This record gives sequence, structure tokens and C-alpha cells, in this order.
Amino acid sequence: MADPRARRLFGDSLVAPGDLALSPFRVDRDRIVSSPFFARLGGVTQVISPGGSGLLVHNRLTHSLKVAQVGRAVAERLAAKYADLLEKLGGCDPDVVEAAALAHDLGHPPFGHLGERVLDQLARQRLRLRDGFEGNAQSYRIVTSTEIRGQATLGLNLTAATRAAILKYPWTRRTYPTPHPRFMDPPPRGAAASPDDLEGGSLKFGAYSTEVDDMIQARAPFAGRVADWQQTVEASVMDTADDIAYAIHDLEDVHRVGVLQPGTVAAELTAWQRHSSAENGPGSAIESLRRHVHRKDSWMASDEAFAAAVEVVRAELVDGLLAAPFDGSLEAEAQVAAFSATWTRRLVESIDVVGQPAIRSGHVLLSQAQWHEVQVLKFIQNRFVLARPDLALHQRGQARLLASLVDALLGWLTDPDETERLPRRIRDLVELAEAELPEGTPDRISRARGRAVIDFVGGLTDSQAVGLMDALTGRSRQLWTDAFVL
Repeated sequence: MADPRARRLFGDSLVAPGDLALSPFRVDRDRIVSSPFFARLGGVTQVISPGGSGLLVHNRLTHSLKVAQVGRAVAERLAAKYADLLEKLGGCDPDVVEAAALAHDLGHPPFGHLGERVLDQLARQRLRLRDGFEGNAQSYRIVTSTEIRGQATLGLNLTAATRAAILKYPWTRRTYPTPHPRFMDPPPRGAAASPDDLEGGSLKFGAYSTEVDDMIQARAPFAGRVADWQQTVEASVMDTADDIAYAIHDLEDVHRVGVLQPGTVAAELTAWQRHSSAENGPGSAIESLRRHVHRKDSWMASDEAFAAAVEVVRAELVDGLLAAPFDGSLEAEAQVAAFSATWTRRLVESIDVVGQPAIRSGHVLLSQAQWHEVQVLKFIQNRFVLARPDLALHQRGQARLLASLVDALLGWLTDPDETERLPRRIRDLVELAEAELPEGTPDRISRARGRAVIDFVGGLTDSQAVGLMDALTGRSRQLWTDAFVL
């Protein structure tokens, strides 16, 4: 009997030009790397826009490559140490983990998480699409639906194991599985509704309702091994690797471009160490993090581990990497490389597998000490980079650009004199969205157009979004640019 983990959505008779590997999971990896959706990630923001910093910073492509590198290393170590437990939980193939890591950000829209929030708001409020937009669900839609090959819309036709491993959040926004995980107490990480929209379904989810049957088929080999709402082991490895890459490699970026100032970081950490109960001023923000950790993750929280993590980060990041500004010298490059290598190895080697994890944890998790270190590293990114006014200035402009772009494309779609001159990809996406909606759906055509525009804009690079908006508003005098290679 064929391995159910290797079952493809549309069978094995459909092949792609790069299908040269013998392992079906290596074929998955090659199909992802060959996809134009993977190539476009080189022009999509990770934290700092790649257009403004050249090769100094990660983009979504280099981030995905590093997640794949870390994920594969973790999977290989765990396979040697926990073979019996991993078999009981459904398997942990390094090729599957690598493929899922390479695919996990395929649906990430222009301008980072800002673009994700804007498109979700537009989709739900402006276009009345109940599923809205979610980067993880969009990645799953791409590998199952919107990647067009030949005359058919087949996605990448990946194996069940790889599709299941992409699902960080194996549920839809509102309805699957039943009961929906957002009603659990506590809900799994990401499943809770937004405090600003309690009726809006889960804040994070892995598939739109249009792909729910594909998700069920992907998860079928894991039935009885992991809960319906729980990540597969391979998804858990990928998710953990993503956390590691974000916590460490993105710090490299902000150090290289001089955004992360050691004085402000040191003031926050040392003030908390001296007065851990601080309510205002330096130290209060990280005290808020400590309380947040206890409130959300009491299963792992430890004041001793938190204090130790603050000290480790202060010593190795503030007094180490950030002690001297990055000047582009060989010595500075070596310091960045040493910091990244040391931290990555320490985190990777601390990872274990548990048979019965906490609800807010996957089967694969960092040790208590390293889990707290990652929380502190992520805090530094959020507090001292993402909250900067200069970044907010650019993001407000990017949000307005995306909203204007969606409106302009909808206007083009509804202009009867322009039907034949629409970009072919938009027409294909409208046909796909129409086919997904049952006959008799209220406002079927307008909803299909709305989903098509969201799919289209979500598949642009940062520079394509800017170039396309410049053209649609008449600001650009260039007739041929990469914005029109659509």
C-alpha cells in the first residue's frame, strides 16, 4: 500500500519540469523552489524593506532559506534521538520539514505584516469576504489552488505530509474543526479571536474555507496521532525554526543598518534587573513582557528562567554584538556571524519532543531556558525596532498605497470598456474565485472579483505594488517595468 503521507492532491500523473528527485518529499522541495511565488519573496519585506537597504537585510526569500536550514538541522537531530516517539506521532522527515519551511511564507504580501493586516481589513470590511486575508492561509491557497500550471489550476500538487507541515494553524477562521479551537480554554496559540473583533473568528488560521477539503486530506494520515487542532511534528519543527530565525537573524539586520541602539536596549534591561517591579520608565516594558508570559504561557513561565534570559541577552547582545557599531569591516562581519552561529546552535540543541504538550505548545519545543531567551530577543525587536516612529511613517504610507491599489484594480475590473485589456492573471483569478463560490451565492460576481484582487495584490513584490500604483495614478512615465510582468 502506498504511503498515505506521500499522497498528492491531484495524483502522481501530473509532473513538473523539475521533478527529478526520487523521494516524493524532495520533489515537493524542488517544486516549491521552482515556483515564481518563491522567487518573488526576494522582493518582499521581512522586517525592513529590502528596497531601502540592499543586501544588508533579510527579505522573505533569505528568511525562508534560513528557516529551512534550521528546520532541517532540528529534524535530523530529533530523528536520531526520538525515533519511536516520532513514528507514533506521524513521522518527522527532514525533507518534509525543509519543504514546508521553504513554502511557509509563499503567501506573504507586500510590506511585511503591515500588508497582511491591511489586506485582511480590506477583504473583510470593503469586500465582504468572511475569510479575509491571512498570510498562512494564503500560502496554503497558493500550494493548492492559485499557482497555475499549463491549462489547469493545480497548485504545486504537494504531498499530504508537506501540506500538513505548512499548517502552523490547522484550522479555518471560524468553522473547522468542530468544535473550533478558539473556544478551547486556553485556545491554542493563534486561535483566539482578536480582542478588537470577537466575532471575527481566529486571529491566525492555516486555510481559507475554500481549501478546507484539501486541508482535511493533507491531515488524514495523522488522524489518531495528533489532535485535529494540533500541528503535526513536522509543522512544529518548522514553526520552531521560524521562531529561531526571526529571533536571531532579524537582529542581524537591525544591527547592520544601525537601527538597534545599544544604549536604549541596555537602559531597559539593566533598569529591570535593578528594579524588577518597575511600573513606568526604563524597565517597565520588559516587566510587562514578564507578566504577559505568565498570563499567556503559565505552562512554561518561570521568573528564574526569565531573569536568567534577560542577563544572557544583556551580556551577549548588548555588551557583545551591539558594543561596537557595524562598519562593514571583516571584523564586524565575523562578529555578526559568530553571534548568529552561537545562538542558533544553542537554541537548536535545546529542542526536545514531548508526547503530550501543553495546548499552547507543539510537540517540538525549546527548553525552558532557551524558550525564555527567545521571548526576550523577540521583545527587543518589537520594542526597539517595530515601534519606531520612522518605521510607522513608512508603514502608514504603505497601508494607504495598498488600499488605493485595491480600489484602483476593482475599478478596472468593473469597467466594461476594459474587460479585454485586464492583466491575464487577474482574469484567471476571477475565474478561479467564481468556480469556488456555489451557484446562488449573493453577489457572487463581486465577491469573486474581490477575492481575485486580494489574491493578485497579495502576490506582488514591494516594488511591483509601488510601480503598479504609480502607473494606475498616472505618476509613472515608464511603459515597461517589472510591475507589468504579471
